[in-house]
Amino acid sequence: MAVFTPLSDAQVAAFLKRFDVGHFVSLQGVAGGTENSTFFVTTDRRELVLTLFEQGEHEELPFFVDLLDYLDEHRLPVPGPIHDLDGIALHSLADKPALLFPRMPGRHPEAPNLAQCQALGDTLGRLHGVSQHFSGHRPNPRDLHWLQAMHHKVLTYLSPDDQSLMKNEVDDFESAFSQYAELPQGAIHGDLFRDNTLFDGDTLGGIIDFYNGCTGDLLFDLAIVINDWTSNEDGTLNAERYNTLLGAYQARRPLTQDERNVWPIMLRMTALRYWLSRLLVVYVDPPAHDLTPHDPERFHTILKARIAHGALPLPEAYL
Repeated sequence: MAVFTPLSDAQVAAFLKRFDVGHFVSLQGVAGGTENSTFFVTTDRRELVLTLFEQGEHEELPFFVDLLDYLDEHRLPVPGPIHDLDGIALHSLADKPALLFPRMPGRHPEAPNLAQCQALGDTLGRLHGVSQHFSGHRPNPRDLHWLQAMHHKVLTYLSPDDQSLMKNEVDDFESAFSQYAELPQGAIHGDLFRDNTLFDGDTLGGIIDFYNGCTGDLLFDLAIVINDWTSNEDGTLNAERYNTLLGAYQARRPLTQDERNVWPIMLRMTALRYWLSRLLVVYVDPPAHDLTPHDPERFHTILKARIAHGALPLPEAYL
């Protein structure tokens, strides 16, 4: 259960009085998640989500509020934070930073179909198009510099072959990206897995959990999506889902030639990013709460498949 700080009905009812959202009816803790306490709140007017922030850098929360406000203003399907009667979104509840959101419709897609891939590709292309003009800035905390600094911490826990694999990949990334000028930049989600989307049938109801959001390479965001949304169980790419998602994305934001050139290496780098981050949680920095870490082996498999088979050809944009 992802409720690390329990709340009473009375606490939440008093909290809601700061907002124009109606009168409290019920409170339900939300299962799942690994970092924050999340609750579904029902009033006599609407359904809401209340999040208490348990970990992380709390001084960075205004960046997330500004980003979600910005994307919501541009009519992207994101939960724009609800501001109180004085125009303030970020509050404190039970001595934790707290945000209130509208509850978005839908469920997480376990096995996304082509229509869902098309919808996500189209929306992510739109999001990246407008996010290039977002004025906020938060450096990508999981970029190549992080890989260079952190991969040494897990090497002693790996087999000799995997130690060589990880070190060689970091060296390859350094060499490959040094050959190109800065790639297109903007605000990115940073963790757009299937379980951070909600679908009502084939309609994308919402993109949620922007707490890995930052500014950086748009291609980094796209590669995370492709590795999660279009990989088969053996780590290879599913051509239909891959072409559908990327074709829809490029109809909104065609990739530059430099992006196309580094695409295979970006897929490998984002696979290593998750293999490493999950290894760190297992061996070096376990979660603060009694939760089961994600299995690092999934992205170890994906990385080896990208090395063995490369990337599928990038489709051309279709309109």
